[in-house]
Amino acid sequence: MAAPSGGVNCEEFAEFQELLKVMRTIDDRIVHELNTTVPTASFAGKIDASQTCKQLYESLMAAHASRDRVIKNCIAQTSAVVKSLREEREKNLDDLTLLKQLRKEQTKLKWMQSELNVEEVVNDRSWKVFNERCRIHFKPPKNE
Repeated sequence: MAAPSGGVNCEEFAEFQELLKVMRTIDDRIVHELNTTVPTASFAGKIDASQTCKQLYESLMAAHASRDRVIKNCIAQTSAVVKSLREEREKNLDDLTLLKQLRKEQTKLKWMQSELNVEEVVNDRSWKVFNERCRIHFKPPKNE
């Protein structure tokens, strides 16, 4: 699933996580998708597995690229907020509200950065399952 056209709300981490959860649906359902669309040896003649695998490959590539863009965009936005708050904090060391806000944004930034690691695990799992079932039906282009 692609990112919603209205943009992504990076302000609230819970909303950011919920969006990623929805965007990871294709990865969560890959085993089911492969079981229902890529035939076993006994049904090989009835379905064009190479076309099915190609379509699934393209869907996975698009989903992974879209999520990567969303995560990196939110990291960049939050990093800019943290930088701005740090600069304000340096000018006003006594402002505890500012310090609290800075800590909150730094924590959110760390959580967003950890989503890159989660994304790597999710992607690796999906490609492993994809390759196990589609390797004889479809060869992805070498440049990707």
